[in-house]
Amino acid sequence: MALLNQDSDENPSRRRPRMTEAQYVASRSALWSGVSALFTDGRGRVLLADVDYRPARMLPGGAIDAAEAPSLALGREVHEELGLTHHFARVLAVDWVPAHSPGYPQGFPGEVIYVFDGGALTEDDFARIRLPEREVTGIRWVEPALLPHHMSPGSARRTLAALRARINGTGAAVLEDGRPLAPTCLDDLEVLRTPRKPQLWPWHAGPVPTELPVRQVWGWLFSEDGRVLVLIGQDTGSACLPGGTVEPGDHGDPARTLRREAWEEARVRISDPLRLGYLHDDTIGRHCARARYAAVIRDWEPPSLDEATGQIYTRLLATPEQAAQLFDWGGQAAPQLAAVHAAREKLGLPAPARQPLTELPPWQPTQSSAVQ
Repeated sequence: MALLNQDSDENPSRRRPRMTEAQYVASRSALWSGVSALFTDGRGRVLLADVDYRPARMLPGGAIDAAEAPSLALGREVHEELGLTHHFARVLAVDWVPAHSPGYPQGFPGEVIYVFDGGALTEDDFARIRLPEREVTGIRWVEPALLPHHMSPGSARRTLAALRARINGTGAAVLEDGRPLAPTCLDDLEVLRTPRKPQLWPWHAGPVPTELPVRQVWGWLFSEDGRVLVLIGQDTGSACLPGGTVEPGDHGDPARTLRREAWEEARVRISDPLRLGYLHDDTIGRHCARARYAAVIRDWEPPSLDEATGQIYTRLLATPEQAAQLFDWGGQAAPQLAAVHAAREKLGLPAPARQPLTELPPWQPTQSSAVQ
């Protein structure tokens, strides 16, 4: 006996009239479509444009013309607005902007905006920028945490989500009104919501000169897969490497400072630290060294309150390059990263695969429970 298809002509009671093509087209929702470019400089600041048709500042970009591919539309807009010829191939975020959003004209039906990665502009790139006679009246570099002070709320959320997606490096974030549908740990912690402190001091490999006092010690602490530990303040979203200020009880031994701070801040125990070099803080009246060491994480315990800072840190693992994007180091990042990778090889650790930042796994008890 054949089964009856309830949606077939054999069941007239379930039959539905078929829409014509014109009716189907008319039934589909109409949305605008737009493109934006996320450009940063060597310090991780975001390029924003001042425009004459809206009080808030915006990423470079604009509307997609009829039958125009998004990547080509952005290339056209960036050339019109900045005078730059740029190829765009990587999307960082796709955002659905709801109808009736602030800042749009009456009758705005909603929009889908593609945010492409424009990469880091060099000083030569910046010098080649030429603004048009109208629409774009100026450009500026903006610290990520200050984007909400310059952009509309939805645009700031979208830009920060795209920036976090760039750091994670695992594909485009899907957003609704600037909010990720699948938040990463960087989104959950609202990383980059607090202004970063510039650390643009000159990098020097080798030991610290005897006449230069060591004021702070920070560590690149490696996991077995070659990633490094980054601490995120849960109250601030600020990032730091494990480490801190040299104290009298450290007896002038920077390695001892790092072992102590790694335990107090992150509850991790480390191997004997390997010296990388130092940053020379040449601020007038405050000449000192801020030393960098590398070590391997041996074991760890659950995080707890750091009494010195009043913070509880979330412990994330990142590639060294991902970690550097969380700081404002400028041109001093490259030579420091080269020293970090040289130390990783010396320690016999693999080159880390790029993946989303993840928390340090749950603690596995070991026989050792004493602080080294």
